[in-house]
Amino acid sequence: MANDWLLLFPETIRALLKALPAALLDKVEEVRVREGRPLEINYAGRFSFIAGSGGLTLAPAEAYKPGREDAHRLLDLISNHSLYTMEEELRKGFITIPGGHRIGLSGRAVLSGGSVEHLRDITGFNVRIAREVTGIADSVLPYLVDRSRQRIMHTLILSPPQQGKTTMLRDLARQISGGGSAGREGSRPALKVGIVDERSEIAGSRRGVPAFDVGPRTDILDGCPKAEGMMMMIRSLSPDVLIADEIGRPEDAAAVTEALHAGISVVASAHGKEVAELARRPGLGGLVEQRMFERYVILHRSEAGTGFRVLDGQKRGLLLVSPGERSGGDLHA
Repeated sequence: MANDWLLLFPETIRALLKALPAALLDKVEEVRVREGRPLEINYAGRFSFIAGSGGLTLAPAEAYKPGREDAHRLLDLISNHSLYTMEEELRKGFITIPGGHRIGLSGRAVLSGGSVEHLRDITGFNVRIAREVTGIADSVLPYLVDRSRQRIMHTLILSPPQQGKTTMLRDLARQISGGGSAGREGSRPALKVGIVDERSEIAGSRRGVPAFDVGPRTDILDGCPKAEGMMMMIRSLSPDVLIADEIGRPEDAAAVTEALHAGISVVASAHGKEVAELARRPGLGGLVEQRMFERYVILHRSEAGTGFRVLDGQKRGLLLVSPGERSGGDLHA
């Protein structure tokens, strides 16, 4: 069903969203529900409020303002009527639901021993819509292939939040696992891919079965912490390529290093605008300084779309694609 994410919302909000033009709904990336404040959508790098009478507005006074019942009903729907089973997610501040959609939560933090135990009085929701964009990695992948050794180079995808890292990883997994053309140089073998999907966003698994096409030779560890999951993959699933989203902690860097020393290619993503920023981070700085990554893909976004740069391990430019030049659709996640 197209735009089945609409079923996440209580009836009043759903009706306002469904009344928007279909072309706009296909571009929606975030729906922000804040109790007592304007209902907001983000799309194609822009934002608007949704008017109480329908349609879009930039005037907060004209916007529909979700009430207490809307917030309670939304929480009930996304927790599948069982908030008790979501204790771990409430501690982390987000819930990932089938299809890879992720709902960030805000409310009152309940502390235990100085750490967040869970959230209560939840009144804010950021629903991030996950979409599959087949072919989005077409221009990037040829620059990540070591044709002489028939392997994928160790790669880090870098951008601020909501620029397309997860969407790019998803399509890279599909293409690497499926094999195919490597351009004028010949073909790529189909490789074994292991995805450590800590937030259930890359594959969007439901009961262990991926909702997105991540390739025919791909194994997924869903909901598993990245560092532990990478080590489990190395020990038991013998992947040719490991894929993980949003690495950054020291334990993530240690697991990446272990994989590289085991001869396994790593394709991962991290938050940041430039490679130089990573050198100052405790977790990733060592990987950058030791030139563990052979390729960097830096995503950047404007109203024209998402472009990217590909750098080699010494941070020299190999490819620049400006926003709007790339075929295959836009990046969302």
